[in-house]
Amino acid sequence: MQHAHNPVQWYPWGPEALDKAKELDKPILVSIGYAACHWCHVMERESFEDEAVAEYMNEHFINIKIDREERPDLDHIYMDAVQAIAGNGGWPLNVFLTTDAKPFYGGTYFPPQKAYNRPSWKDVLTNIHNAWMDKREELVQQAQNLVDHISLSGNVFGKNGPDAPAALFTREQCDTIAENILKAADTMYGGFGAAPKFPQTFTIQYLLAYGHFFKHQKAREHAEFSLQQMLNGGIYDHLAGGLARYSTDSHWLAPHFEKMLYDNALLVSVLADAYQVTNNKIYADAIDKTLGFFIREMKHPEGGFFAALDADSEGEEGKFYVWDKTQIDDILGNDAALYCKWFGVSEKGNWEGKNILHISTSEAVFAKENNISTEALQALISEGNEKLLRERNKRPRPITDDKILLGWNALLLTAFCKASAALGNTYYQEEAVALFDFIAEKFSSEGMIRFHTYKNNEAKHPAFLDDYAYMIQACIHLQEITSNQQYLIEAKKMTEYVINNFENAATGFFYYTHSDQSDIITRKVEFYDGAVPSGNSIMAENLGYLSVIFDNKDWQIRARNLTQSLSDAIVKYPSSFAIWAMALLKQFTGINEIVITGKEPSIIIRELLSLYIPNKVFQSSHVEAEFPLLKHKLFGASPQIYLCKDYECQAPVGKIDELKMLLKNPIN
Repeated sequence: MQHAHNPVQWYPWGPEALDKAKELDKPILVSIGYAACHWCHVMERESFEDEAVAEYMNEHFINIKIDREERPDLDHIYMDAVQAIAGNGGWPLNVFLTTDAKPFYGGTYFPPQKAYNRPSWKDVLTNIHNAWMDKREELVQQAQNLVDHISLSGNVFGKNGPDAPAALFTREQCDTIAENILKAADTMYGGFGAAPKFPQTFTIQYLLAYGHFFKHQKAREHAEFSLQQMLNGGIYDHLAGGLARYSTDSHWLAPHFEKMLYDNALLVSVLADAYQVTNNKIYADAIDKTLGFFIREMKHPEGGFFAALDADSEGEEGKFYVWDKTQIDDILGNDAALYCKWFGVSEKGNWEGKNILHISTSEAVFAKENNISTEALQALISEGNEKLLRERNKRPRPITDDKILLGWNALLLTAFCKASAALGNTYYQEEAVALFDFIAEKFSSEGMIRFHTYKNNEAKHPAFLDDYAYMIQACIHLQEITSNQQYLIEAKKMTEYVINNFENAATGFFYYTHSDQSDIITRKVEFYDGAVPSGNSIMAENLGYLSVIFDNKDWQIRARNLTQSLSDAIVKYPSSFAIWAMALLKQFTGINEIVITGKEPSIIIRELLSLYIPNKVFQSSHVEAEFPLLKHKLFGASPQIYLCKDYECQAPVGKIDELKMLLKNPIN
């Protein structure tokens, strides 16, 4: 939609464009971007809005524009191709295809004139056209080689069916994962590695869990330090809440200003873990602020949440978020000096002559240094934030990408559930239930969730593995906070659907796309936990959880074998397999099967949900139901808490403190 006015004759991906390429014997240019992509906007202004460039593109190519968030399946395939060709990838992604839609050349951003060690876009177009006319056979062979490479990448791991040998998970594996993560830890600024720095929330989650299970102080401390540094940095929006996509520097000051739904859903999930571990109010405040932002500014009137907020406004990246000191002085008056000192605001600025708000010390230290009480400082900051936010909201806003994506909304649904559990906040439970109902209504057909994206009252594109995996996970969490077993029935139904329609029978993993999908050149299996979790890693966790709920041994074996087959890679490269690492950790520590029964168990349920027990399967009910964990339990007036682990069950107890004692059994 953003490119609709370009002089380039863009087609959507579909039969019309693909058939026309064959009919006219022209190569296909596929240009993939997304609504909040800064360099996509730059290339559009420089090249796609240029009449002469567009004329050449229209004459010699069939030009297809794809939103990577609407068609992540196509993005995955052609990103793999470009990474194989160029050794790197990103967006905009520009890839050239044969008339059979097979890739033979590509890259990311190309400037209008040769620069940055990159050829100009016009030179690329000219060279590709000449090669198409003069060296067709070479291009076709190169394309086939690339397709073969992409297809084989999903079969690098061995057979993993129910007949695979028993898996073995060890303390040594868990320790080595933590050691390898901590080798990359930035002990000065938090996080991992050098700039650009991404939140890596999955890696932080592993350190929290590992630190919890094995009383490893360094792991826990770096997890907390990383979260606090991000929340203090410019990557976090101190006025409205929410995290930008990544920091361009090592100390979290200058972000790439786009705000993505998935980043913030994943942030809330790890903050909920951190709050359960520490009870530190900084995490609760960040949860409330971040979810408040999405509820207030990114929610569709009917329900469901938009995908992203652009980095640019008025043609400039970050303009919406940055400040001159004089602006703050005018708005805050007498309070400005202390407010500016707290947020590091100066006359010269800290980013391109402007100021990005950031915090460099603790409230207690700052208050002492400036002879003010902590309470007075908090009040001054809070009041100043409200005043600046009111003024900021008068500025032209960055564009909102108002697609509603199933998978990202499912991640947010899980975040609502985890926030409700950690904070005891029933409002977030209500938001979670409402979001599930919206998804069930808008994304379903014939009683089954089937679509990937929703916009303008239309759901379209078949749902992908990630969509189902995240929805199953969300149903599991929703059941825990509501005690509504129907969500488990939905989770089971979707799991069976995934097994029947996405499974790679040769390996036991799951393809990214449905078996009926016919408009792609190959079906990929995605393993890596990147910006979002791998659908396969989440399915491994889902299968493990639901195998206990439904006493399904086949699912238990599947979950174990999927994780086991990747264990070498998980241990060596945990930053790329961090959700898998959590699955491995849970396999080693064992699962706490917890059931609460009784007529009025709600208070005890809230107490339990506030605890950090990452390796639990939890059900609660006031009546016996047809679930293995709920059978043969007492359902009297008094709540009863049941704990089973490693095929052994403890006598039921009546108080959470008694459960805590049972959970303190050491892990060897």
